[in-house]
Amino acid sequence: MKHTPESLQRRKVRSTVDWSSAGQILINFLCSRFPYRDRNGWISVIENGEISINGKNALPESILAMHDIIEYQPGDLPEPPADMDYEIVFEDDDLMVIDKPGNLCVHPAGPFFKHTLWHMLCSKYGDIHFINRLDRETSGLMIAAKNKQTASIFAKKDLILKKVYTVMVYGVFPETLRASGFIYKDYNSAVRKKRSFSTVQPEVPSESAETLFELISSDGVYSTLRATLFTGRMHQIRATLCSLGYPVVGDKLYGPDESLYLKQKTESLTEDDKKLLVLPRQALHSSELHFIHPLTGVTLFFQVKKSFAKKAK
Repeated sequence: MKHTPESLQRRKVRSTVDWSSAGQILINFLCSRFPYRDRNGWISVIENGEISINGKNALPESILAMHDIIEYQPGDLPEPPADMDYEIVFEDDDLMVIDKPGNLCVHPAGPFFKHTLWHMLCSKYGDIHFINRLDRETSGLMIAAKNKQTASIFAKKDLILKKVYTVMVYGVFPETLRASGFIYKDYNSAVRKKRSFSTVQPEVPSESAETLFELISSDGVYSTLRATLFTGRMHQIRATLCSLGYPVVGDKLYGPDESLYLKQKTESLTEDDKKLLVLPRQALHSSELHFIHPLTGVTLFFQVKKSFAKKAK
């Protein structure tokens, strides 16, 4: 089913309550999960009837239970600026390959709705299904299917043969390092989605992760690497490099201080914070994609180079 013009004009945000939020009252959940509004702002939104729990109007003091569905239907809100200058690298009747800029959300999230790759592509092409995803601050190559048939073939078959990233880190990196281990939730972090990497399987739920890092260049302060993924875990490259002691330059969550991530969410980064980060966004770029076309069977290869070194000071 194609997205209607109405669905592209009005956002609808859904969250499902998990174990970490069960038992909280709604207003506390909203303030911690979506800090772009303060407490009084969220109370006003609730009182305006814009938030429901399981389809029913909510109250600020509503107690959340496991699997509750919280739905927020805001009006037309002002959005932060984003880099809307994406490029179509390849396109046919069934799919496209996009070079995404480094300050652009893929899907609507937080204050971003129309300033997203999803909104721009759906407005032009109708229903779009992203095959691989990138964080807002990660640039580079993505695949999008133009129809459900193509998307379903990608879902059923392992058609992506290789994903390679370019990344710049703090420190002098070895010539080559194959990081094989486990990714798991960082229980010591104040940020709910932060993850850790270990070569030893931890006594908590984890996922196997393997990445090959190869040194491209180093100036004695920063190193630029080629990272080849053998597994596709959330935050795999960033979490692995952080745990190895080589955090990604410009990374607010896995960089020198995770409090910078929380400060960015509330738009309170100082000039000193920005100097510590070196770059305005994380130096991570999806540079190569090898995959089999789901309908023609042809093997396709795309490469978009990216250099971060000239920007670092």
